[in-house]
Amino acid sequence: MKMKIRAVIFDLDDTLYDCTGSLIEASRKRAAKALVDGGLRCTEDEAYQLQKELSDKYGPYHLVFNEIVNKYNADSKLINIAYKAYNSSEVFGIKPFPDVIATLKELKERGYKLFLLTVGIYDRQEKKIQTLELKSYFDEIIINDQEIGLLTEDCLQDLIRRHKFAPGEAVMVGDRARDELRIAKSLGMITIQMLHGRFKNEPAMNECDRPDYKVKRIFQIPTILQLNNMDKTPDKLKILAIGGGTGLPIMLEGSKTYSRHLTAVVTVTDSGRSSGILREEFGILPPGDVRNCLVALSESEEQERELYQLFQYRFNRGSLEGMSLGNLLMAALTDITGSFEQAIKRASKILNIRGKVLPSTLANTHICAELEDGTYVEEEFNVRGLGKAPIKNVFLKTNNVMPLQEAVDEILKADIIVIGPGSLFTSLITNLLVPGIRNAIKNSKATKIYVCNIVTQPGQTDSYKVSDHIKAVIKYLGDGALDYVIVNNNVPRKDIIERYQQKGSDLVLMDEGVYDLNVNVKKADLVEDLTQMRVLWEKQDLIRHDPDKLADAVCRVYATLPMLTVS
Repeated sequence: MKMKIRAVIFDLDDTLYDCTGSLIEASRKRAAKALVDGGLRCTEDEAYQLQKELSDKYGPYHLVFNEIVNKYNADSKLINIAYKAYNSSEVFGIKPFPDVIATLKELKERGYKLFLLTVGIYDRQEKKIQTLELKSYFDEIIINDQEIGLLTEDCLQDLIRRHKFAPGEAVMVGDRARDELRIAKSLGMITIQMLHGRFKNEPAMNECDRPDYKVKRIFQIPTILQLNNMDKTPDKLKILAIGGGTGLPIMLEGSKTYSRHLTAVVTVTDSGRSSGILREEFGILPPGDVRNCLVALSESEEQERELYQLFQYRFNRGSLEGMSLGNLLMAALTDITGSFEQAIKRASKILNIRGKVLPSTLANTHICAELEDGTYVEEEFNVRGLGKAPIKNVFLKTNNVMPLQEAVDEILKADIIVIGPGSLFTSLITNLLVPGIRNAIKNSKATKIYVCNIVTQPGQTDSYKVSDHIKAVIKYLGDGALDYVIVNNNVPRKDIIERYQQKGSDLVLMDEGVYDLNVNVKKADLVEDLTQMRVLWEKQDLIRHDPDKLADAVCRVYATLPMLTVS
Protein backbone atom coordinates (compact mmCIF):
# COMPACT_ATOMS: atom_id res chain seq x y z
CA MET A 1 0.00 0.00 0.00
CA LYS A 2 1.33 3.45 -0.92
CA MET A 3 2.55 5.56 2.01
CA LYS A 4 0.80 8.86 2.60
CA ILE A 5 2.86 12.02 2.91
CA ARG A 6 3.12 13.35 6.46
CA ALA A 7 6.09 15.71 6.40
CA VAL A 8 7.42 18.47 4.12
CA ILE A 9 11.03 19.64 4.33
CA PHE A 10 11.81 23.00 2.73
CA ASP A 11 15.08 24.49 1.57
CA LEU A 12 15.36 28.27 2.07
CA ASP A 13 17.29 30.16 -0.63
CA ASP A 14 15.38 30.52 -3.91
CA THR A 15 12.73 28.19 -2.50
CA LEU A 16 10.94 30.40 0.03
CA TYR A 17 12.34 33.77 -1.09
CA ASP A 18 14.18 35.30 -4.05
CA CYS A 19 17.81 34.82 -3.09
CA THR A 20 19.20 35.22 -6.62
CA GLY A 21 17.36 38.46 -7.29
CA SER A 22 17.67 40.09 -3.86
CA LEU A 23 21.01 38.91 -2.44
CA ILE A 24 23.29 37.47 -5.12
CA GLU A 25 23.93 40.80 -6.85
CA ALA A 26 24.82 42.47 -3.55
CA SER A 27 27.10 39.53 -2.68
CA ARG A 28 28.91 39.83 -6.02
CA LYS A 29 29.48 43.54 -5.49
CA ARG A 30 30.89 42.93 -2.00
CA ALA A 31 33.20 40.24 -3.36
CA ALA A 32 34.33 42.52 -6.21
CA LYS A 33 35.22 45.28 -3.74
CA ALA A 34 37.09 42.84 -1.49
CA LEU A 35 39.09 41.50 -4.46
CA VAL A 36 40.10 44.97 -5.63
CA ASP A 37 40.86 46.15 -2.08
CA GLY A 38 43.01 43.03 -1.69
CA GLY A 39 45.12 43.91 -4.70
CA LEU A 40 43.37 42.47 -7.77
CA ARG A 41 44.48 44.55 -10.75
CA CYS A 42 41.10 45.56 -12.17
CA THR A 43 38.15 47.78 -11.33
CA GLU A 44 35.30 46.72 -9.08
CA ASP A 45 32.93 46.79 -12.05
CA GLU A 46 35.26 44.49 -14.02
CA ALA A 47 35.47 42.07 -11.09
CA TYR A 48 31.68 42.14 -10.75
CA GLN A 49 31.04 41.61 -14.47
CA LEU A 50 33.56 38.75 -14.60
CA GLN A 51 31.72 36.92 -11.80
CA LYS A 52 28.46 37.28 -13.70
CA GLU A 53 29.95 36.19 -17.04
CA LEU A 54 31.62 33.09 -15.57
CA SER A 55 28.44 32.04 -13.73
CA ASP A 56 26.32 32.55 -16.85
CA LYS A 57 28.80 30.61 -18.99
CA TYR A 58 29.69 27.70 -16.70
CA GLY A 59 26.75 27.54 -14.27
CA PRO A 60 26.34 28.14 -10.53
CA TYR A 61 28.72 25.35 -9.46
CA HIS A 62 31.75 26.88 -11.17
CA LEU A 63 34.63 28.04 -8.92
CA VAL A 64 34.35 31.64 -10.03
CA PHE A 65 36.79 33.24 -7.58
CA ASN A 66 39.47 30.63 -8.26
CA GLU A 67 39.31 31.43 -11.97
CA ILE A 68 39.33 35.20 -11.43
CA VAL A 69 42.40 35.01 -9.17
CA ASN A 70 44.18 32.74 -11.67
CA LYS A 71 43.26 35.01 -14.58
CA TYR A 72 45.04 37.95 -12.96
CA ASN A 73 47.87 35.83 -11.48
CA ALA A 74 46.92 37.19 -8.06
CA ASP A 75 47.68 35.84 -4.59
CA SER A 76 45.57 32.75 -3.86
CA LYS A 77 44.66 34.27 -0.49
CA LEU A 78 42.24 36.49 -2.39
CA ILE A 79 40.01 33.46 -3.01
CA ASN A 80 39.13 33.13 0.67
CA ILE A 81 38.83 36.92 1.01
CA ALA A 82 36.30 36.98 -1.85
CA TYR A 83 34.27 34.06 -0.46
CA LYS A 84 34.20 35.68 2.99
CA ALA A 85 32.87 38.94 1.55
CA TYR A 86 30.40 37.09 -0.67
CA ASN A 87 29.02 35.08 2.27
CA SER A 88 28.99 37.91 4.82
CA SER A 89 26.03 38.02 7.17
CA GLU A 90 24.76 41.26 5.61
CA VAL A 91 21.06 40.64 4.89
CA PHE A 92 18.37 43.22 4.18
CA GLY A 93 15.30 43.87 2.05
CA ILE A 94 14.22 40.24 1.62
CA LYS A 95 10.67 38.94 1.90
CA PRO A 96 8.99 35.58 1.22
CA PHE A 97 7.69 34.76 -2.24
CA PRO A 98 3.97 35.54 -2.71
CA ASP A 99 1.79 32.72 -1.35
CA VAL A 100 4.55 31.27 0.88
CA ILE A 101 2.88 32.22 4.15
CA ALA A 102 -0.59 31.22 2.91
CA THR A 103 0.76 27.87 1.68
CA LEU A 104 2.61 27.12 4.93
CA LYS A 105 -0.58 27.90 6.86
CA GLU A 106 -2.63 25.64 4.57
CA LEU A 107 -0.16 22.77 5.00
CA LYS A 108 -0.21 23.16 8.79
CA GLU A 109 -4.01 23.21 8.80
CA ARG A 110 -4.04 20.01 6.78
CA GLY A 111 -1.88 18.29 9.42
CA TYR A 112 1.52 18.13 7.73
CA LYS A 113 4.72 18.41 9.78
CA LEU A 114 6.84 21.22 8.35
CA PHE A 115 10.62 21.50 8.56
CA LEU A 116 13.18 23.98 7.27
CA LEU A 117 16.67 22.72 6.41
CA THR A 118 19.09 25.34 5.15
CA VAL A 119 22.81 25.11 4.47
CA GLY A 120 25.17 28.09 4.64
CA ILE A 121 27.04 30.37 7.03
CA TYR A 122 25.11 29.99 10.29
CA ASP A 123 24.78 33.68 11.25
CA ARG A 124 23.79 34.66 7.73
CA GLN A 125 21.09 31.98 7.41
CA GLU A 126 19.74 32.79 10.87
CA LYS A 127 19.39 36.47 9.93
CA LYS A 128 17.53 35.49 6.77
CA ILE A 129 15.01 33.42 8.73
CA GLN A 130 14.49 36.24 11.24
CA THR A 131 14.06 38.83 8.49
CA LEU A 132 11.59 36.62 6.61
CA GLU A 133 9.63 35.97 9.85
CA LEU A 134 9.27 32.27 9.06
CA LYS A 135 10.12 30.65 12.40
CA SER A 136 6.57 30.20 13.70
CA TYR A 137 5.47 28.14 10.69
CA PHE A 138 7.91 25.24 11.16
CA ASP A 139 7.99 22.37 13.61
CA GLU A 140 11.78 22.52 13.50
CA ILE A 141 14.40 24.65 11.76
CA ILE A 142 17.85 23.23 11.05
CA ILE A 143 20.67 25.55 10.00
CA ASN A 144 23.51 23.35 8.82
CA ASP A 145 26.73 25.38 8.85
CA GLN A 146 28.54 24.74 5.59
CA GLU A 147 31.95 25.00 7.28
CA ILE A 148 31.50 22.80 10.37
CA GLY A 149 28.10 21.15 9.93
CA LEU A 150 27.01 17.64 9.00
CA LEU A 151 26.51 16.33 5.51
CA THR A 152 23.02 17.09 4.16
CA GLU A 153 22.31 13.36 3.98
CA ASP A 154 23.11 12.96 7.69
CA CYS A 155 20.87 15.93 8.55
CA LEU A 156 17.94 14.40 6.68
CA GLN A 157 18.44 10.95 8.18
CA ASP A 158 18.64 12.44 11.68
CA LEU A 159 15.45 14.43 11.09
CA ILE A 160 13.59 11.32 9.92
CA ARG A 161 14.81 9.29 12.88
CA ARG A 162 13.94 11.86 15.54
CA HIS A 163 10.45 12.63 14.20
CA LYS A 164 9.63 8.99 13.47
CA PHE A 165 8.46 9.08 9.85
CA ALA A 166 9.59 6.96 6.92
CA PRO A 167 11.45 8.53 3.95
CA GLY A 168 8.47 7.66 1.72
CA GLU A 169 6.24 9.79 3.98
CA ALA A 170 8.34 12.92 3.40
CA VAL A 171 8.72 15.48 0.62
CA MET A 172 11.81 17.60 0.02
CA VAL A 173 11.21 20.99 -1.62
CA GLY A 174 14.27 22.80 -2.95
CA ASP A 175 15.80 24.52 -5.96
CA ARG A 176 18.92 22.39 -6.56
CA ALA A 177 18.46 19.13 -8.43
CA ARG A 178 22.07 18.11 -7.84
CA ASP A 179 22.19 18.85 -4.11
CA GLU A 180 19.35 18.58 -1.59
CA LEU A 181 16.91 17.03 -4.06
CA ARG A 182 19.32 14.36 -5.29
CA ILE A 183 20.20 13.42 -1.70
CA ALA A 184 16.56 13.34 -0.59
CA LYS A 185 15.55 11.17 -3.53
CA SER A 186 18.40 8.74 -2.84
CA LEU A 187 16.96 8.31 0.66
CA GLY A 188 13.52 7.48 -0.76
CA MET A 189 11.77 10.84 -0.39
CA ILE A 190 9.50 12.52 -2.93
CA THR A 191 11.22 15.57 -4.40
CA ILE A 192 9.83 18.87 -5.70
CA GLN A 193 12.08 21.33 -7.50
CA MET A 194 11.26 25.03 -7.26
CA LEU A 195 12.09 26.47 -10.68
CA HIS A 196 13.62 29.73 -9.58
CA GLY A 197 17.05 31.29 -9.42
CA ARG A 198 20.47 30.16 -10.58
CA PHE A 199 19.80 26.42 -10.42
CA LYS A 200 16.45 26.18 -12.19
CA ASN A 201 17.98 24.98 -15.48
CA GLU A 202 20.58 22.69 -13.92
CA PRO A 203 19.93 19.11 -15.08
CA ALA A 204 19.89 16.16 -12.68
CA MET A 205 23.09 14.12 -12.49
CA ASN A 206 21.24 11.16 -14.02
CA GLU A 207 17.69 10.01 -14.76
CA CYS A 208 17.12 8.43 -11.35
CA ASP A 209 17.97 11.76 -9.67
CA ARG A 210 15.38 13.70 -11.67
CA PRO A 211 12.93 15.51 -9.32
CA ASP A 212 9.48 13.95 -9.09
CA TYR A 213 7.83 17.34 -9.63
CA LYS A 214 8.89 20.75 -10.92
CA VAL A 215 6.92 23.82 -9.83
CA LYS A 216 7.10 27.55 -10.46
CA ARG A 217 4.79 28.57 -7.62
CA ILE A 218 4.72 27.31 -4.06
CA PHE A 219 0.90 27.25 -3.93
CA GLN A 220 1.06 24.14 -6.14
CA ILE A 221 2.52 22.05 -3.32
CA PRO A 222 -0.67 21.30 -1.31
CA THR A 223 -2.35 20.11 -4.52
CA ILE A 224 0.59 17.85 -5.36
CA LEU A 225 0.56 16.34 -1.86
CA GLN A 226 -3.19 15.70 -1.92
CA LEU A 227 -3.05 14.06 -5.37
CA ASN A 228 -0.10 11.96 -4.23
CA ASN A 229 -2.03 10.80 -1.17
CA MET A 230 -4.91 9.86 -3.50
CA ASP A 231 -2.38 7.74 -5.45
CA LYS A 232 -2.82 10.07 -8.43
CA THR A 233 0.83 10.71 -9.18
CA PRO A 234 1.83 12.19 -12.58
CA ASP A 235 2.25 8.66 -13.95
CA LYS A 236 -1.37 7.81 -13.05
CA LEU A 237 -3.44 10.99 -13.34
CA LYS A 238 -5.07 11.38 -16.78
CA ILE A 239 -6.11 14.92 -17.73
CA LEU A 240 -7.93 15.60 -20.98
CA ALA A 241 -8.63 19.13 -22.20
CA ILE A 242 -11.07 20.03 -24.97
CA GLY A 243 -11.03 23.24 -26.97
CA GLY A 244 -8.81 25.22 -29.28
CA GLY A 245 -7.47 28.72 -29.81
CA THR A 246 -5.32 30.27 -27.10
CA GLY A 247 -6.99 28.70 -24.05
CA LEU A 248 -6.16 25.05 -24.69
CA PRO A 249 -2.34 25.39 -24.74
CA ILE A 250 -2.51 27.42 -21.52
CA MET A 251 -4.39 24.58 -19.80
CA LEU A 252 -1.91 22.01 -21.13
CA GLU A 253 1.12 24.06 -20.15
CA GLY A 254 0.03 24.28 -16.52
CA SER A 255 -1.09 20.66 -16.33
CA LYS A 256 2.39 19.27 -17.02
CA THR A 257 3.15 19.70 -13.30
CA TYR A 258 0.48 17.19 -12.30
CA SER A 259 0.24 14.67 -15.12
CA ARG A 260 2.32 12.85 -17.70
CA HIS A 261 -0.88 11.60 -19.36
CA LEU A 262 -2.18 14.75 -21.03
CA THR A 263 -4.52 14.73 -24.01
CA ALA A 264 -5.71 17.68 -26.05
CA VAL A 265 -8.86 17.19 -28.12
CA VAL A 266 -8.71 20.02 -30.63
CA THR A 267 -11.23 21.71 -32.88
CA VAL A 268 -10.61 21.53 -36.64
CA THR A 269 -13.07 24.17 -37.84
CA ASP A 270 -10.68 27.14 -37.89
CA SER A 271 -10.87 29.12 -41.15
CA GLY A 272 -8.89 32.27 -40.41
CA ARG A 273 -5.37 33.54 -41.11
CA SER A 274 -2.74 31.09 -42.38
CA SER A 275 -4.70 28.02 -41.22
CA GLY A 276 -7.55 29.07 -43.48
CA ILE A 277 -5.23 29.63 -46.43
CA LEU A 278 -3.63 26.18 -46.08
CA ARG A 279 -7.04 24.61 -45.66
CA GLU A 280 -8.29 26.20 -48.87
CA GLU A 281 -5.19 25.72 -51.01
CA PHE A 282 -4.02 22.27 -49.81
CA GLY A 283 -7.28 20.72 -48.64
CA ILE A 284 -5.85 19.88 -45.20
CA LEU A 285 -7.48 20.41 -41.83
CA PRO A 286 -6.49 23.68 -40.13
CA PRO A 287 -3.19 23.10 -38.27
CA GLY A 288 -3.00 26.26 -36.10
CA ASP A 289 -4.64 25.02 -32.89
CA VAL A 290 -2.89 21.66 -33.14
CA ARG A 291 0.44 23.45 -33.59
CA ASN A 292 -0.02 25.48 -30.40
CA CYS A 293 -0.87 22.37 -28.37
CA LEU A 294 2.20 20.50 -29.64
CA VAL A 295 4.39 23.38 -28.48
CA ALA A 296 2.64 23.58 -25.08
CA LEU A 297 3.30 19.87 -24.45
CA SER A 298 7.05 20.22 -25.01
CA GLU A 299 9.06 18.43 -22.32
CA SER A 300 10.89 21.44 -20.89
CA GLU A 301 10.20 25.14 -20.42
CA GLU A 302 13.31 26.01 -22.44
CA GLN A 303 12.26 23.70 -25.28
CA GLU A 304 8.74 25.18 -25.23
CA ARG A 305 10.13 28.72 -25.47
CA GLU A 306 12.39 27.85 -28.41
CA LEU A 307 9.69 25.92 -30.26
CA TYR A 308 7.22 28.73 -29.66
CA GLN A 309 9.56 31.21 -31.34
CA LEU A 310 10.08 28.86 -34.27
CA PHE A 311 6.52 27.59 -34.76
CA GLN A 312 4.88 31.00 -34.27
CA TYR A 313 7.22 32.74 -36.71
CA ARG A 314 5.25 34.44 -39.48
CA PHE A 315 6.85 35.50 -42.72
CA ASN A 316 6.53 39.23 -43.29
CA ARG A 317 7.14 39.55 -47.02
CA GLY A 318 6.82 37.76 -50.34
CA SER A 319 4.26 35.11 -51.24
CA LEU A 320 4.51 33.62 -47.72
CA GLU A 321 3.61 36.87 -45.97
CA GLY A 322 1.47 36.14 -42.89
CA MET A 323 2.14 32.41 -43.07
CA SER A 324 3.16 30.59 -39.87
CA LEU A 325 6.21 28.33 -40.08
CA GLY A 326 4.54 25.82 -37.74
CA ASN A 327 1.54 25.61 -40.04
CA LEU A 328 3.80 24.99 -43.04
CA LEU A 329 5.52 22.17 -41.14
CA MET A 330 2.16 20.55 -40.39
CA ALA A 331 1.15 20.90 -44.04
CA ALA A 332 4.40 19.26 -45.13
CA LEU A 333 3.98 16.38 -42.66
CA THR A 334 0.39 15.85 -43.86
CA ASP A 335 1.71 15.58 -47.42
CA ILE A 336 4.52 13.21 -46.37
CA THR A 337 2.43 10.91 -44.17
CA GLY A 338 -0.74 11.04 -46.25
CA SER A 339 -3.09 12.15 -43.47
CA PHE A 340 -3.54 14.92 -40.90
CA GLU A 341 -3.82 12.32 -38.12
CA GLN A 342 -0.46 10.78 -39.00
CA ALA A 343 1.08 14.24 -39.40
CA ILE A 344 0.22 15.04 -35.78
CA LYS A 345 1.71 11.74 -34.61
CA ARG A 346 4.89 12.36 -36.59
CA ALA A 347 5.19 15.90 -35.22
CA SER A 348 4.59 14.60 -31.69
CA LYS A 349 7.44 12.14 -32.12
CA ILE A 350 9.80 14.72 -33.62
CA LEU A 351 9.08 17.18 -30.80
CA ASN A 352 9.14 14.47 -28.09
CA ILE A 353 6.00 15.91 -26.49
CA ARG A 354 4.52 14.80 -23.19
CA GLY A 355 1.00 13.64 -24.06
CA LYS A 356 -1.28 13.45 -27.09
CA VAL A 357 -2.85 15.99 -29.44
CA LEU A 358 -5.93 14.66 -31.21
CA PRO A 359 -8.43 16.33 -33.57
CA SER A 360 -12.03 15.85 -32.50
CA THR A 361 -12.80 14.71 -36.03
CA LEU A 362 -10.98 14.18 -39.31
CA ALA A 363 -13.99 15.41 -41.29
CA ASN A 364 -13.38 18.52 -43.37
CA THR A 365 -16.31 20.50 -42.04
CA HIS A 366 -17.14 24.04 -40.91
CA ILE A 367 -19.01 25.58 -38.00
CA CYS A 368 -22.14 27.53 -38.98
CA ALA A 369 -24.46 29.76 -36.99
CA GLU A 370 -28.09 30.81 -37.01
CA LEU A 371 -28.36 34.39 -35.77
CA GLU A 372 -31.10 36.02 -33.73
CA ASP A 373 -32.28 37.99 -36.77
CA GLY A 374 -32.91 34.77 -38.70
CA THR A 375 -29.85 34.96 -40.95
CA TYR A 376 -27.15 32.29 -41.25
CA VAL A 377 -23.36 32.52 -41.46
CA GLU A 378 -20.87 29.82 -42.42
CA GLU A 379 -17.25 29.16 -41.39
CA GLU A 380 -15.44 30.05 -38.18
CA PHE A 381 -14.14 33.39 -39.44
CA ASN A 382 -17.71 34.61 -40.04
CA VAL A 383 -19.26 32.97 -36.96
CA ARG A 384 -16.91 34.97 -34.75
CA GLY A 385 -17.17 38.06 -36.94
CA LEU A 386 -18.13 41.48 -35.58
CA GLY A 387 -21.16 43.63 -36.38
CA LYS A 388 -23.67 40.82 -36.81
CA ALA A 389 -26.75 39.82 -34.80
CA PRO A 390 -26.21 37.67 -31.67
CA ILE A 391 -25.69 33.94 -32.15
CA LYS A 392 -28.84 31.89 -31.60
CA ASN A 393 -27.65 28.43 -32.54
CA VAL A 394 -24.53 26.74 -33.97
CA PHE A 395 -24.14 23.55 -36.00
CA LEU A 396 -21.69 21.80 -38.32
CA LYS A 397 -22.05 22.16 -42.08
CA THR A 398 -21.68 18.39 -42.50
CA ASN A 399 -24.24 16.06 -40.92
CA ASN A 400 -23.29 13.01 -38.84
CA VAL A 401 -19.61 13.93 -38.49
CA MET A 402 -17.67 10.96 -37.12
CA PRO A 403 -15.30 11.50 -34.18
CA LEU A 404 -11.70 10.37 -34.13
CA GLN A 405 -11.93 7.04 -32.32
CA GLU A 406 -8.71 7.63 -30.38
CA ALA A 407 -10.18 10.86 -29.02
CA VAL A 408 -13.28 8.97 -27.85
CA ASP A 409 -11.09 6.32 -26.18
CA GLU A 410 -9.05 8.94 -24.32
CA ILE A 411 -12.21 10.73 -23.14
CA LEU A 412 -13.52 7.49 -21.66
CA LYS A 413 -10.21 6.79 -19.88
CA ALA A 414 -9.72 10.29 -18.41
CA ASP A 415 -9.79 11.17 -14.71
CA ILE A 416 -10.43 14.85 -15.43
CA ILE A 417 -12.07 16.39 -18.49
CA VAL A 418 -11.61 20.14 -18.86
CA ILE A 419 -13.71 22.13 -21.32
CA GLY A 420 -12.11 25.51 -21.89
CA PRO A 421 -11.05 28.17 -21.49
CA GLY A 422 -11.48 29.47 -25.02
CA SER A 423 -13.84 31.07 -27.51
CA LEU A 424 -17.19 29.71 -26.43
CA PHE A 425 -18.68 28.72 -29.78
CA THR A 426 -15.72 28.49 -32.18
CA SER A 427 -13.19 26.76 -29.88
CA LEU A 428 -15.24 24.83 -27.31
CA ILE A 429 -18.77 24.10 -28.48
CA THR A 430 -17.63 23.25 -32.02
CA ASN A 431 -16.08 20.08 -30.54
CA LEU A 432 -19.35 19.23 -28.78
CA LEU A 433 -21.16 19.38 -32.13
CA VAL A 434 -19.43 16.10 -33.04
CA PRO A 435 -21.97 13.57 -31.66
CA GLY A 436 -19.38 10.94 -30.75
CA ILE A 437 -17.35 13.44 -28.74
CA ARG A 438 -20.40 14.77 -26.95
CA ASN A 439 -21.65 11.28 -26.06
CA ALA A 440 -18.21 10.13 -24.88
CA ILE A 441 -17.99 13.08 -22.47
CA LYS A 442 -21.46 12.32 -21.09
CA ASN A 443 -20.59 8.63 -20.65
CA SER A 444 -17.15 9.18 -19.16
CA LYS A 445 -16.69 8.64 -15.42
CA ALA A 446 -14.23 11.55 -15.30
CA THR A 447 -14.74 14.69 -13.25
CA LYS A 448 -16.03 17.16 -15.87
CA ILE A 449 -15.06 20.80 -15.43
CA TYR A 450 -15.93 23.84 -17.53
CA VAL A 451 -13.55 26.81 -17.17
CA CYS A 452 -15.41 30.04 -17.84
CA ASN A 453 -13.75 32.84 -19.81
CA ILE A 454 -12.46 35.94 -18.00
CA VAL A 455 -13.78 38.46 -20.54
CA THR A 456 -16.51 38.49 -23.17
CA GLN A 457 -15.60 38.09 -26.83
CA PRO A 458 -17.10 40.55 -29.33
CA GLY A 459 -19.05 38.74 -32.01
CA GLN A 460 -19.63 35.64 -29.87
CA THR A 461 -20.48 36.43 -26.27
CA ASP A 462 -21.36 40.14 -26.12
CA SER A 463 -22.95 40.98 -22.72
CA TYR A 464 -22.72 37.34 -21.57
CA LYS A 465 -22.61 36.68 -17.83
CA VAL A 466 -21.28 33.48 -16.25
CA SER A 467 -24.73 31.84 -16.41
CA ASP A 468 -24.96 32.54 -20.15
CA HIS A 469 -21.66 30.73 -20.76
CA ILE A 470 -22.75 27.75 -18.67
CA LYS A 471 -26.17 27.56 -20.36
CA ALA A 472 -24.51 27.48 -23.78
CA VAL A 473 -22.22 24.58 -22.81
CA ILE A 474 -25.11 22.66 -21.24
CA LYS A 475 -27.26 23.26 -24.32
CA TYR A 476 -24.81 21.41 -26.56
CA LEU A 477 -23.39 18.94 -24.03
CA GLY A 478 -26.58 17.97 -22.24
CA ASP A 479 -28.15 18.43 -18.78
CA GLY A 480 -26.28 16.89 -15.87
CA ALA A 481 -23.06 16.30 -17.80
CA LEU A 482 -21.01 19.04 -16.11
CA ASP A 483 -19.80 18.49 -12.55
CA TYR A 484 -18.09 21.82 -11.89
CA VAL A 485 -17.59 25.29 -13.33
CA ILE A 486 -14.51 27.32 -12.38
CA VAL A 487 -14.93 31.11 -12.48
CA ASN A 488 -12.25 33.76 -12.07
CA ASN A 489 -12.66 36.10 -9.08
CA ASN A 490 -9.60 38.31 -9.57
CA VAL A 491 -10.65 41.68 -10.98
CA PRO A 492 -7.81 43.22 -13.03
CA ARG A 493 -6.81 46.87 -12.73
CA LYS A 494 -9.29 49.50 -13.89
CA ASP A 495 -7.05 50.70 -16.75
CA ILE A 496 -6.83 47.16 -18.14
CA ILE A 497 -10.60 46.70 -18.01
CA GLU A 498 -11.13 50.07 -19.71
CA ARG A 499 -8.79 49.04 -22.52
CA TYR A 500 -11.01 46.01 -23.13
CA GLN A 501 -14.21 48.00 -22.92
CA GLN A 502 -12.94 50.28 -25.67
CA LYS A 503 -12.75 47.20 -27.92
CA GLY A 504 -16.20 45.94 -26.98
CA SER A 505 -15.21 43.39 -24.30
CA ASP A 506 -15.97 43.34 -20.60
CA LEU A 507 -15.39 41.12 -17.59
CA VAL A 508 -17.57 38.03 -17.38
CA LEU A 509 -19.46 38.62 -14.13
CA MET A 510 -21.11 36.22 -11.72
CA ASP A 511 -24.90 36.45 -11.62
CA GLU A 512 -27.72 34.87 -9.64
CA GLY A 513 -28.77 32.73 -12.60
CA VAL A 514 -25.72 30.54 -12.03
CA TYR A 515 -27.27 28.96 -8.96
CA ASP A 516 -30.29 27.66 -10.89
CA LEU A 517 -28.21 25.51 -13.25
CA ASN A 518 -27.54 22.43 -11.09
CA VAL A 519 -23.76 22.73 -11.36
CA ASN A 520 -21.16 23.29 -8.64
CA VAL A 521 -19.43 26.65 -9.15
CA LYS A 522 -15.92 27.24 -7.76
CA LYS A 523 -14.27 30.66 -7.67
CA ALA A 524 -10.52 31.18 -7.89
CA ASP A 525 -7.87 33.72 -8.85
CA LEU A 526 -7.03 32.66 -12.40
CA VAL A 527 -5.61 35.85 -13.95
CA GLU A 528 -2.07 35.86 -15.27
CA ASP A 529 0.30 38.54 -13.97
CA LEU A 530 0.17 41.24 -16.65
CA THR A 531 3.43 42.84 -15.44
CA GLN A 532 5.55 39.82 -16.40
CA MET A 533 6.90 38.70 -19.78
CA ARG A 534 4.52 36.06 -21.10
CA VAL A 535 4.25 33.53 -23.90
CA LEU A 536 1.47 34.80 -26.18
CA TRP A 537 -0.33 32.14 -28.20
CA GLU A 538 -1.48 34.82 -30.66
CA LYS A 539 -0.52 38.39 -31.51
CA GLN A 540 -2.89 40.12 -29.08
CA ASP A 541 -1.80 40.76 -25.47
CA LEU A 542 -4.95 39.62 -23.69
CA ILE A 543 -6.11 39.14 -20.11
CA ARG A 544 -5.52 35.42 -19.90
CA HIS A 545 -5.74 32.54 -17.51
CA ASP A 546 -2.46 31.90 -15.71
CA PRO A 547 -1.27 28.36 -16.64
CA ASP A 548 -0.21 27.44 -13.11
CA LYS A 549 -3.23 28.96 -11.37
CA LEU A 550 -5.60 27.37 -13.87
CA ALA A 551 -4.19 23.84 -13.67
CA ASP A 552 -3.94 24.08 -9.89
CA ALA A 553 -7.58 25.16 -9.64
CA VAL A 554 -8.67 22.23 -11.83
CA CYS A 555 -6.66 19.74 -9.79
CA ARG A 556 -7.87 21.26 -6.52
CA VAL A 557 -11.44 20.65 -7.63
CA TYR A 558 -10.59 17.04 -8.44
CA ALA A 559 -8.70 16.60 -5.15
CA THR A 560 -11.49 18.35 -3.14
CA LEU A 561 -9.16 21.06 -1.82
CA PRO A 562 -10.24 24.65 -1.05
CA MET A 563 -9.67 27.04 -3.95
CA LEU A 564 -6.92 29.66 -3.91
CA THR A 565 -7.88 33.11 -2.73
CA VAL A 566 -6.76 36.25 -4.54
CA SER A 567 -3.29 37.25 -3.31
